[in-house]
Parts: sequence; structure tokens; C-alpha cells
Amino acid sequence: MPVRRKRAPRPARNDEPHVTLIPSLRRVRGPRAAPAPSEAAPAPAAPQGPPASAAAHDPPVRPASLRQWAGVLAMVFGMFMALLDIQIVTSSLTQIQGGLSASADEISWVQTSYLIAEVVMIPLSGTLSRLMSTRVLFVASTVGFTIASALCATATSLGAMIVFRVMQGFLGGAMIPTVFPVIYTIFPPRQLAVVMVLVSLILNLSSTVGPTVGGYLTDTYSWHWLFLVNIVPGVFVAATVWCLIDVDKPNWSLLPAFDLPGLVLMALFLGCLEYALEEGPRWDWFSDDTILGAAVVSAVSAGLFFWRVLTYHQPIVSLHAFRIRNFAMGSFYSFVVGIGLYCGTYIVPLFLAQVRGFSSLQIGMTVVVTGCTQICVSPFTTIIARKIDLRLMLAIGMCLFMTAMYLTAGLTNQAGFGELLVPQMLRGVALMFCFLPANLISLGSLPPELLRSSAGLYNLMRNLGGAIGLAGLGTVMNDRLHFHWNRLIESVNPARPAVQHFIDTQTSRFDPHFAAGGTPAAIKVLAGIVQREALVLTFNDVMLLIAGIFLIGLLMIPILKRPGASPLKSR
Repeated sequence: MPVRRKRAPRPARNDEPHVTLIPSLRRVRGPRAAPAPSEAAPAPAAPQGPPASAAAHDPPVRPASLRQWAGVLAMVFGMFMALLDIQIVTSSLTQIQGGLSASADEISWVQTSYLIAEVVMIPLSGTLSRLMSTRVLFVASTVGFTIASALCATATSLGAMIVFRVMQGFLGGAMIPTVFPVIYTIFPPRQLAVVMVLVSLILNLSSTVGPTVGGYLTDTYSWHWLFLVNIVPGVFVAATVWCLIDVDKPNWSLLPAFDLPGLVLMALFLGCLEYALEEGPRWDWFSDDTILGAAVVSAVSAGLFFWRVLTYHQPIVSLHAFRIRNFAMGSFYSFVVGIGLYCGTYIVPLFLAQVRGFSSLQIGMTVVVTGCTQICVSPFTTIIARKIDLRLMLAIGMCLFMTAMYLTAGLTNQAGFGELLVPQMLRGVALMFCFLPANLISLGSLPPELLRSSAGLYNLMRNLGGAIGLAGLGTVMNDRLHFHWNRLIESVNPARPAVQHFIDTQTSRFDPHFAAGGTPAAIKVLAGIVQREALVLTFNDVMLLIAGIFLIGLLMIPILKRPGASPLKSR
């Protein structure tokens, strides 16, 4: 009787239909060699590709090469340049104002114009990267940013400076979000953690060291070097990225259906919104016709823009990613962290300047504690993110930032480096604990086809959080300053013995120096003390308000879904 030979199992071909036994969220390993004939059953065939929901978590298994590391680090440095130029001019506006013969009201446009252009470009970068390819977009933006920086240094009028700053902000806005898709595409899990910590550190340090670097360059050389300093690094970054990075190809077939009306509506919506938020606190909001007009244009454009995005077959910005809960919530936390990052960086130096009278160098030496803490903590955040749930890490960050703001809310008119040391250290740790998990929860939940377009939206939320936070901060500070001033002057009554004794003492001190008597000078000194104390109370109120915002963020942590496969825990 003939014996039937047992056929060896045949590995599944990619073009044959098969049924996979792998659950949809399970990580799939690379293909194996064909099994030996003695095995009882063949291994399940690998599916055609990872599931869409896990694709964003599943970077290549092969470690990134030295060439790729060098290219990505160049991109990260370019992103740092674009972020630094937002804040680098803030400490030198007075010198730029003198050089351009501008008024105090006009010089703020040197910063506002950059922010408006940047906030328009950030969401647009996703469409342009699909159209031109990531490498071409980043290199073209870097070259344009470098040229615009050189032009800013040669500007001799405010009008020319505003035009060049618009160019600089628009092109710099493309350099920020394009880094994230490249990182998630190139790096495997273990290396991804290190790179994301580096990016988080850059995002934090750019706002912290910007005014300090700007003040140093202006004091040592001139305000022109705020822009000239970008030229050599810009050329180096562009050349390095062009030679070392190539993760996708251009798709020029998208050009005929490019949504130009959507672009115009988005520019009007975000540009007018940014203008209203930046200039509103200075001009008493809607009592100014220009602010009111900008708000109306922004509101109308927003309605038309969202209608266009939801109905056009190839919209300028895809909002489909917001259907994914973790991306939507991660963008919300990016908004909250933007409020804390920009408001914290703004409010502490303002307190030290207005209440304590610190110089730019003293302020820089005081606030640099936050940046130094972030550098020290960054190596440990990678380890912590691998060991615990990312939601728990984000909750710890929110709690620490809230605690830091609460401790800072106990300021007095004598608070300085020692009193601010612990709160600023806590704030530095908190920001690192917030940025890394928010990035991974949000962008790590996306399929590859949504990653490029959604990275711009994620970064836009952080910028909008900062803009809205600073605008609200200015309004709240004005209201609370008037409130505390009115309450304090109720107690500063000359009929009270203590007040009269103070006025008499100061009058006797000023009498020898003023022919008309020292009483007016004594009253002016008393008014300055009241103003100072009202300012201290106002700063404390603002700190508590920021702490309350982070408390709301902490309470919303349970809404986040547990990340299906954290990239930091794989392999």
C-alpha cells in the first residue's frame, strides 16, 4: 500500500488571500523563514501591513543609522531656530524701535507679524509636505527663512521689517511640524523615546532662553545680530537635511485640486484671530474698531473655512484625525501646556522687572533654573515613560505644574531667586512630564496617512494655547490690578495715624531737595508702594488662575483611552 508523503507547509504569499489569527492591536513581527517539515503546523502568515490603528506605533525595527540621526538632528536644530525667533526679539524691542524710528505702539508689530504668519503656515504644512515631499518643503523653508533673516538685519524702516518678519514667520512655520512625521517614520521604539525627549526639551528651552540670548546679542553687538545669527546655521541645516533625509516622494497630482479658497479662508481666520489676541489687551478689546473688525472677519472666515474643509474633496487641512479620541485629547493637552509654557515664561520675568526692578541679566539668571532643570530631568523621562502608563505620567506633569503655580502664588515684594527656586524647578520637571506623553498619546495614535497633516494641527494647538493664554492674561491682569488698587487705597487714608506718620517722615526727607516742599514727593512714594503691592496681588491671582487651568486638565485625564501599544515599551 503506497504511503502518502506529508507535504511541507508552504509559506503564505502576499498575493494570496488568507485569514490572520493576529488580533487587530497586536504587534506583528517581521517575516520568518519557512518552517521545517517536522513542524506540526505553519506559523500564521503575516498580514499585508500593520493595522491602521497600530501603524503609527510600529516604526521600523532596524535602528536608525548615523546618517538618519544626523539628518533628524539638523531638522530639530532648524525647528529650534524657528521657535527661538518668536521670543528672541522681545528683550530688544526698544533698540529695534530706535533703529527703525518707530513708535512704541508700532514696534510690537515686529513680533505680531511673525506670529500671524507662523500660525497660518503651521496647519498648511501638512498639505505642502504631501505635495512637495517633506525634504523639499523643509529645505526650501530653511533657505527662505535664512534669506528672510538676512533681510530683517538690513531693514531700515518699520514697513520693510514687518514684510521681512512675515516672510520669516511663514517659512519658519513649516519647519516646526514637519519634524514630527520624520521622527515617527525613521526611528524604532527605543530610539523614538530619546528623540521625543530631545524635541520636548527644545520646545521648552526655545521660549526660556530666547529673551536671554536676544538681550546678550543686542548688548554685546547690536540688534541686527538677532537675525544675522541665523545665516550660518540656516545654510548648514538646509545642506544637511537635503543630503541626509528622504522619507517620501512629492505628489504633484494633488496640485490641480489644491484648495486655494480654503487657504484664503484659513489665512483670514487664523491671521485675524492671532491679531485680535495679540493686540486686544493693549487696545481694550472690542472698544477699538480695528480689533472688533478683526474679530468679526475671523468669526465669519472660521465658519466658511470649516464648511469648506468638511465639504471639499481635497481640503487644505484634514480634520479627520479629531475623530480619534486620543489625538483630540492630546491636542487639548497641547493647548493647555501651551498656556502654561508661554504664560509661565512671560509672567515670572514680568514680575521680576516690574516689582523687583531686576535687570535683563538678573532676570535671565533667575529664570534659567527652569531650563537647567529640564536638561537634568530629560534623561530620566525616557525611562519613566517606558515603565508607567503615559496617562499617569501626564497626570503627574499636570499635578506638578499646578503645584508649581500654587507655590509661586505666594509672592511678596521681596521674592527673588531663592523664593522662586523650588517653584521653577517643579515647573521644569512638570513641562518635561507633560510634553513627552502628550506627544506620544496624540501623534502615536494616528495612522501614517494622517500623521503629516495632523502634526501641523497638533503644533497649532500649542501656539493657539499660548496666544489665547497671553491675551487672557493681559486682560485679567488689568482687571485685577484695578480691583486691588481700589481696595488698597481704601486703607491708605491720611486720617489714619500710620499713613500720616509715613507722609510726614517722607516729607521731612524730601523737604531739603524741593523748594515747593516734599509733600508731593512723599505722596508719590506712597502711591508707588500701593501700586507695587497691587501688582504683587495681581501676579498671585494670575498664578492661581493658571494653576486652576491645569487642575481642569488633570481632572480630564480619565477621558484618555489607554494607549494600545506604547512605542516606548516595544522591543
